[in-house]
Amino acid sequence: MELLKKYFPDLSQDQISKFEKLEELYQDWNLKINVVSRKDIDELYLRHVIHSLGIAKVQSFKPGSKILDVGTGGGFPGIPLAIMYPESTFHLVDSIGKKIKVVDEVSEGLSLENVTSFNQRVEDLDGNYDFIVSRAVAIMPTFVRWVKGKIAKDSNHDRKNGIIYLKGGDLSEELKDYRTAKIYELSDYFEEDFFETKKVVYLPMKFRG
Repeated sequence: MELLKKYFPDLSQDQISKFEKLEELYQDWNLKINVVSRKDIDELYLRHVIHSLGIAKVQSFKPGSKILDVGTGGGFPGIPLAIMYPESTFHLVDSIGKKIKVVDEVSEGLSLENVTSFNQRVEDLDGNYDFIVSRAVAIMPTFVRWVKGKIAKDSNHDRKNGIIYLKGGDLSEELKDYRTAKIYELSDYFEEDFFETKKVVYLPMKFRG
């Protein structure tokens, strides 16, 4: 938690209390439905919360924004981002029901009114979003295919609408066909060894007029 305050010093008291309660909720639900590994639950803030908020270091979301979190698992990056941006709406989707159960229970435990969950494949989901976020659920070409047609045409941010993706390792092969992709090294924002190979990839979506 101290690490979180170090990197995000402007959190409100309400945000701090929600982030503090987050660990207790995940530890409790992880005993019932194992969605986070034992090692990761012991380092929840570093490996999940701060990692998720790497997206916030690259892109802030304006009030009224609609964000889709694909393959959210137990709620990452969607739930930490929803706490960070209470005036934006977050739709969390995962095809595995027990993971969405955890998302629902944690969201309810934190009284997050800006989170909606869907237990289905993203291809079957209707709606358009300002940004689509995710944490390494598939290689980029596959992910782009999944979310085709789900990004809103009109941008409300300085940055064009698109995909913001948490990935690790060497991405040169995976991104070779995406010349407009921009890569942000999380080690530029966070000093812990965990972030040494972690990245945020922003891929703007092109639209034909």
